[in-house]
Amino acid sequence: MAQKEASVAELTKNFEDSTAVLLTEYRGLTVAQLKELRNSIRQDAEYAVVKNTLTKIAANNAGITSLDDDLKGPSAIAFVHGDPVAVAKGLRAFAKAHPLLVVKGGFFDGNPLSAEEVNKLADLESREVLLAKLAGAMKASLTKAAYVFNALPSKAVRTVDALREKQESAA
Repeated sequence: MAQKEASVAELTKNFEDSTAVLLTEYRGLTVAQLKELRNSIRQDAEYAVVKNTLTKIAANNAGITSLDDDLKGPSAIAFVHGDPVAVAKGLRAFAKAHPLLVVKGGFFDGNPLSAEEVNKLADLESREVLLAKLAGAMKASLTKAAYVFNALPSKAVRTVDALREKQESAA
Protein backbone atom coordinates (compact mmCIF):
# COMPACT_ATOMS: atom_id res chain seq x y z
CA MET A 1 0.00 0.00 0.00
CA ALA A 2 2.83 2.40 0.88
CA GLN A 3 4.55 1.55 -2.40
CA LYS A 4 1.37 2.36 -4.35
CA GLU A 5 1.01 5.68 -2.52
CA ALA A 6 4.63 6.50 -3.39
CA SER A 7 3.99 5.59 -7.03
CA VAL A 8 0.90 7.81 -7.13
CA ALA A 9 2.83 10.68 -5.54
CA GLU A 10 5.64 10.31 -8.09
CA LEU A 11 3.21 10.14 -11.01
CA THR A 12 1.32 13.19 -9.69
CA LYS A 13 4.59 15.11 -9.52
CA ASN A 14 5.42 14.04 -13.09
CA PHE A 15 2.01 15.27 -14.29
CA GLU A 16 2.44 18.61 -12.52
CA ASP A 17 6.03 19.16 -13.71
CA SER A 18 5.40 18.26 -17.36
CA THR A 19 4.67 20.77 -20.10
CA ALA A 20 2.74 18.06 -21.94
CA VAL A 21 1.74 14.44 -21.45
CA LEU A 22 1.38 12.01 -24.38
CA LEU A 23 -0.37 8.69 -23.77
CA THR A 24 0.51 5.61 -25.82
CA GLU A 25 -0.32 1.92 -25.98
CA TYR A 26 2.69 -0.34 -26.40
CA ARG A 27 1.00 -3.75 -26.72
CA GLY A 28 3.32 -6.14 -28.54
CA LEU A 29 6.52 -4.11 -28.36
CA THR A 30 9.61 -5.76 -26.94
CA VAL A 31 11.68 -4.41 -24.08
CA ALA A 32 14.46 -3.57 -26.55
CA GLN A 33 12.02 -1.57 -28.70
CA LEU A 34 10.75 0.33 -25.66
CA LYS A 35 14.35 1.10 -24.72
CA GLU A 36 14.96 2.38 -28.25
CA LEU A 37 11.88 4.62 -27.97
CA ARG A 38 12.99 5.95 -24.58
CA ASN A 39 16.40 6.79 -25.97
CA SER A 40 14.95 8.55 -29.02
CA ILE A 41 12.89 11.01 -26.94
CA ARG A 42 15.08 11.15 -23.80
CA GLN A 43 16.27 14.71 -24.47
CA ASP A 44 12.74 16.16 -24.18
CA ALA A 45 10.70 13.59 -22.27
CA GLU A 46 10.63 10.75 -19.80
CA TYR A 47 8.81 7.69 -21.16
CA ALA A 48 7.32 5.43 -18.50
CA VAL A 49 5.19 2.30 -18.55
CA VAL A 50 2.40 2.95 -16.05
CA LYS A 51 -0.37 1.15 -14.22
CA ASN A 52 -3.72 2.51 -15.40
CA THR A 53 -5.43 2.70 -12.00
CA LEU A 54 -2.55 4.48 -10.30
CA THR A 55 -2.11 6.79 -13.29
CA LYS A 56 -5.80 7.70 -13.26
CA ILE A 57 -5.56 8.61 -9.56
CA ALA A 58 -2.37 10.63 -10.11
CA ALA A 59 -3.80 12.45 -13.14
CA ASN A 60 -6.95 13.33 -11.21
CA ASN A 61 -4.78 14.58 -8.32
CA ALA A 62 -3.00 16.84 -10.84
CA GLY A 63 -6.36 18.09 -12.16
CA ILE A 64 -6.30 16.09 -15.41
CA THR A 65 -9.44 14.04 -16.02
CA SER A 66 -9.35 13.84 -19.81
CA LEU A 67 -7.10 10.76 -19.87
CA ASP A 68 -9.47 8.57 -17.84
CA ASP A 69 -11.20 6.99 -20.85
CA ASP A 70 -7.93 6.25 -22.66
CA LEU A 71 -6.27 4.49 -19.72
CA LYS A 72 -7.11 0.98 -20.89
CA GLY A 73 -4.76 -1.77 -21.96
CA PRO A 74 -0.98 -1.58 -21.66
CA SER A 75 -0.27 2.13 -21.31
CA ALA A 76 2.88 4.19 -21.30
CA ILE A 77 3.20 7.94 -20.92
CA ALA A 78 5.72 10.41 -22.27
CA PHE A 79 6.08 13.12 -19.62
CA VAL A 80 7.38 16.03 -21.70
CA HIS A 81 9.78 18.44 -20.01
CA GLY A 82 11.23 19.90 -23.22
CA ASP A 83 9.78 20.53 -26.67
CA PRO A 84 6.37 18.82 -27.06
CA VAL A 85 6.61 19.02 -30.86
CA ALA A 86 9.91 17.10 -30.85
CA VAL A 87 8.41 14.38 -28.64
CA ALA A 88 5.28 14.10 -30.80
CA LYS A 89 7.50 13.80 -33.88
CA GLY A 90 9.62 11.16 -32.15
CA LEU A 91 6.57 9.11 -31.18
CA ARG A 92 5.11 9.37 -34.68
CA ALA A 93 8.39 8.36 -36.32
CA PHE A 94 8.74 5.40 -33.96
CA ALA A 95 5.10 4.39 -34.60
CA LYS A 96 5.76 4.41 -38.37
CA ALA A 97 8.69 2.04 -37.89
CA HIS A 98 6.86 -0.02 -35.23
CA PRO A 99 3.10 0.01 -35.94
CA LEU A 100 2.37 -1.69 -32.60
CA LEU A 101 2.92 1.66 -30.85
CA VAL A 102 -0.38 3.55 -30.80
CA VAL A 103 -0.68 7.15 -29.69
CA LYS A 104 -3.96 7.42 -27.77
CA GLY A 105 -3.98 11.09 -26.86
CA GLY A 106 -2.49 13.51 -24.42
CA PHE A 107 -2.70 16.72 -22.47
CA PHE A 108 -0.99 19.97 -23.42
CA ASP A 109 -1.27 23.54 -22.16
CA GLY A 110 -4.32 22.81 -20.02
CA ASN A 111 -6.22 21.10 -22.85
CA PRO A 112 -6.83 17.45 -23.69
CA LEU A 113 -5.45 16.17 -27.00
CA SER A 114 -6.89 13.45 -29.19
CA ALA A 115 -4.62 11.15 -31.19
CA GLU A 116 -5.28 13.29 -34.29
CA GLU A 117 -4.28 16.44 -32.43
CA VAL A 118 -1.04 14.80 -31.31
CA ASN A 119 -0.35 14.07 -35.00
CA LYS A 120 -1.08 17.72 -35.84
CA LEU A 121 1.34 18.72 -33.10
CA ALA A 122 3.95 16.49 -34.75
CA ASP A 123 3.32 18.30 -38.06
CA LEU A 124 4.43 21.62 -36.58
CA GLU A 125 7.94 22.79 -37.16
CA SER A 126 10.39 22.66 -34.28
CA ARG A 127 10.73 25.54 -31.86
CA GLU A 128 14.11 26.53 -33.32
CA VAL A 129 12.71 26.74 -36.87
CA LEU A 130 9.73 28.80 -35.74
CA LEU A 131 12.01 31.17 -33.80
CA ALA A 132 14.28 31.52 -36.83
CA LYS A 133 11.29 32.38 -39.04
CA LEU A 134 10.12 34.94 -36.49
CA ALA A 135 13.59 36.49 -36.33
CA GLY A 136 13.71 36.64 -40.13
CA ALA A 137 10.31 38.34 -40.28
CA MET A 138 11.35 40.85 -37.63
CA LYS A 139 14.62 41.57 -39.46
CA ALA A 140 12.70 42.12 -42.71
CA SER A 141 10.35 44.55 -40.97
CA LEU A 142 13.28 46.46 -39.48
CA THR A 143 15.00 46.61 -42.88
CA LYS A 144 11.83 48.05 -44.44
CA ALA A 145 11.57 50.61 -41.66
CA ALA A 146 15.21 51.61 -42.10
CA TYR A 147 14.66 51.98 -45.85
CA VAL A 148 11.63 54.23 -45.28
CA PHE A 149 13.49 56.40 -42.77
CA ASN A 150 16.44 56.72 -45.15
CA ALA A 151 14.19 57.42 -48.13
CA LEU A 152 12.48 60.41 -46.49
CA PRO A 153 15.60 62.63 -46.17
CA SER A 154 16.86 61.69 -49.65
CA LYS A 155 13.45 62.45 -51.15
CA ALA A 156 13.44 65.80 -49.36
CA VAL A 157 16.90 66.59 -50.76
CA ARG A 158 15.78 65.66 -54.30
CA THR A 159 12.67 67.85 -53.90
CA VAL A 160 14.74 70.83 -52.69
CA ASP A 161 17.19 70.33 -55.61
CA ALA A 162 14.32 70.22 -58.08
CA LEU A 163 12.81 73.40 -56.64
CA ARG A 164 16.22 75.14 -56.73
CA GLU A 165 16.76 74.12 -60.37
CA LYS A 166 13.27 75.28 -61.28
CA GLN A 167 13.88 78.69 -59.64
CA GLU A 168 17.27 79.02 -61.37
CA SER A 169 15.77 78.19 -64.77
CA ALA A 170 12.88 80.65 -64.16
CA ALA A 171 15.28 83.47 -63.24
